[in-house]
Amino acid sequence: MKVEKATEQDISIIKNLTEACARDMISKGIFQWNEHYPSRAVFEKDLERGELFKLVEANQIRGIMVLSDIEDPEYDGVKWSGEEGTKIYVHRLAVDPEYQGMGYAQALMNFAQVYAIKEGFSWMRLDTFSQNKRNNIFYQKLGFTRLGDIFFPKQSEHPFHCYDLRL
Repeated sequence: MKVEKATEQDISIIKNLTEACARDMISKGIFQWNEHYPSRAVFEKDLERGELFKLVEANQIRGIMVLSDIEDPEYDGVKWSGEEGTKIYVHRLAVDPEYQGMGYAQALMNFAQVYAIKEGFSWMRLDTFSQNKRNNIFYQKLGFTRLGDIFFPKQSEHPFHCYDLRL
């Protein structure tokens, strides 16, 4: 298993993977992703910035994530744990539903933390859907601190919880 930067040839596979994740979450009553998000255009922009990563095993993409140093405007009102140092944001972490519960999300987050430290970041930040209990427990077990909430009205009426971790 290895994590590496995605390529243009991966975009269709990544889009299919996230659509499978959306269907899986919706079947469980978790309305986190939908037909608006994440879009192919979002992944193309992630790729253009060099921020889109894939987890590959047996020549298959099992999971993806975005690591970005850009703070989205939705985070403007969040009271983060600290402002000193540089921040990296984890977005769009997804594992193919057929491979969930097998440690791939953990592997992606381990990679993210090693990458962030190596690149000199002081904080890791992310958000996850409040109704996705599994994700919230996962990030808390990794040592992330839950902070404020943000909203993405095109995705859900429910908030997304913001988390950060001092590196």
